Amino acid sequence: MTEANTDWADALEGPEKKPMKRRTKIALWLFAALIAWLTLSNASWLAPAPEGKPKLIAHRGVYHLYDKRAAVGRDTCTAVHAYPPEHDVFENTPESMRWAVGLGANMVEIDVAPTKDGRMVLFHDWTVDCRTDGEGETRDLTLAELKALDIGYGYTADGGKTFPLRGKGVGKLPTVEEGLAALPVHPILFNFKSKNPREADQLFAILKVSGRDSKKLGDAFYGAERPVKRMRELLPDNWSFDLKREALACSKEYVTYGWTGIVPESCRNGVIAIPINYQWAFSGWPNRLVARMDSVGARVIVFGPYESGKSNEGLSTPQQLAKIPASFNGYIWVEDIRAVGPALRPRQR
Repeated sequence: MTEANTDWADALEGPEKKPMKRRTKIALWLFAALIAWLTLSNASWLAPAPEGKPKLIAHRGVYHLYDKRAAVGRDTCTAVHAYPPEHDVFENTPESMRWAVGLGANMVEIDVAPTKDGRMVLFHDWTVDCRTDGEGETRDLTLAELKALDIGYGYTADGGKTFPLRGKGVGKLPTVEEGLAALPVHPILFNFKSKNPREADQLFAILKVSGRDSKKLGDAFYGAERPVKRMRELLPDNWSFDLKREALACSKEYVTYGWTGIVPESCRNGVIAIPINYQWAFSGWPNRLVARMDSVGARVIVFGPYESGKSNEGLSTPQQLAKIPASFNGYIWVEDIRAVGPALRPRQR
């Protein structure tokens, strides 16, 4: 194009189009700069590697695994969906707790429930109908009645044709005191099964009478909002959290806008829960995210894969463990400590 033709083309564009082109270029440069800043500010490799090693939480200690696709919902009888048993140790028992620690658990999760006569036991279900040869709500039975039950009575792996653990759990439903004696110097994660804040007072009284220094040992507590709130009042220096409400809010809000570098207020002194199949959705994972949570006093827990229509809990295989970055130093919720615990040991050396 000749010089005359260039002048003619510029004249056709009009004087207003040149500033428009400049504004477009500036906008594109600003957008590119923003993308670059977001990328770098969320880059895990630019954040310092977290200090320490990951910590395993053994859910129910060592227990009999079951088909979580078949057993969905709080009141589903999981014992009738059990896999063929490979041992005779029952969940929430002193044997289970000690074995979990021996397998590498840094913390053992147990379930607490009050009895009719003012005691407190370790038992997962709201009723005894599923696992035992008894009937009724745990809270409506005395300690003597609970002690007489067979907690292995209801387990079956073949739709009720055989019950391989029947008769092996007689008298093995333990008190909280028996659980404390099993792990006198190891942290325990206590799960409140109800919304009653008085159960926090009851557990606190048991801890106090036993002489257990929960603050020093690092015991933790979780469950519904009201008992958790009460436990925070009783033991303000210990870790207490509402997994379903607080952790869910922190996780959702962080995924929504954590990429901006702003840590949601719901995460402050709380918990962020990360399914292993959605690690990619959490900006800055793992190093940058861990640093952000540390800055607001929040703990990070990695769970097993989230799948709709399935009971979503912890890790159950070494293959799942291998998906967690080696630099992660937070908590890992574990279903099968027998498989996951030994697999973590080489990473902890």
